[in-house]
Amino acid sequence: MYRFTPDEIDHERAHHQAVIQGADDLDVKRIGNLGELAFEQFCREYLPVEMWEWENEEAIRRCNPESFSGHDFEVFGYTVDVKSSRDVSAFLPESLVERDPDDDIVVMVWHRDNEDSLMLLGWERLETLKSKVETEAAFSGDSPEKLDHLAARPMNELLDLGPNTAHMNQKPENPFSPGDRVVKAGDSEPSVGIVIEVLPPEQNTGAFGHEMDGEAVRVAFPSSLDEGPGAWRDYHPAILASYCDDQDIKLWTYKHENLAFAENPYVMGDKVIKTSHNDPNVAVVVEGSEKRSDNNVTVAFLGDFEAEDISSGKLAKHCEENGVKCYTYEYSELDLSTQD
Repeated sequence: MYRFTPDEIDHERAHHQAVIQGADDLDVKRIGNLGELAFEQFCREYLPVEMWEWENEEAIRRCNPESFSGHDFEVFGYTVDVKSSRDVSAFLPESLVERDPDDDIVVMVWHRDNEDSLMLLGWERLETLKSKVETEAAFSGDSPEKLDHLAARPMNELLDLGPNTAHMNQKPENPFSPGDRVVKAGDSEPSVGIVIEVLPPEQNTGAFGHEMDGEAVRVAFPSSLDEGPGAWRDYHPAILASYCDDQDIKLWTYKHENLAFAENPYVMGDKVIKTSHNDPNVAVVVEGSEKRSDNNVTVAFLGDFEAEDISSGKLAKHCEENGVKCYTYEYSELDLSTQD
């Protein structure tokens, strides 16, 4: 068995996709999405990337409606459906056959009540489950049983269905997550970008279709995000991929080795506070990272003007033309504000 521990990004995506899907029962749909994420993580780490495909990968990553495929995954040419439940009786052979008689393989995922941990209990062929149901009907009768048979093969035996060259323990080394502030590694005057999504291994193609080693990372720059109709900073990082997809915001694809975390992460429009103040006032960054050649950040305090009605690209000009006093601090003295 394997345990999957979903992070905040996983939870937000699983829930928001259920909302966008228009699910009648959000809890059931969200848990089902988490079960698919659990099995997808298993595939990423243990199966050759060219030999499996997640039907709902883009829908969940970008929080879009699913295409209503009859199965969730294709693995080694087999159709695979993932069943997630808190009720172990949902994994009895008869229950599984009734819910999904047409796929080749079913994967069983048990979850805790608070959805903070999911267990990949195992997998089984549907033809084996059907045979088990027929056998029980013929020989068990209606007599009560204290011990029920949950037909399930260990997860690592799934590799036996594929070639004997199947890879093991190929966990990606990508360190980035949606919402991270990054710069191009080695650039003397880098512009700060926002990580929008990390592509799955089977989609790691860059410019002109060339393959990338490791997981590719898609980045949007604040100047493009600012052109969208919404305040992009108000969205949870997990939903930024959905926002950019809906608004056709241009994304740039990088090898994760070519990116680095931004030491000075602040960009025009960010609301920040000075950490040394006991009751800090909120300020807004009025300069772009592409114009910054040192460790300093120029801000104006919101008490001096209303920034909401001014586009980020015009903040510096507005302050200059209207006599709004600006202050310059080292980036280490500031932090992003959590105040609305």
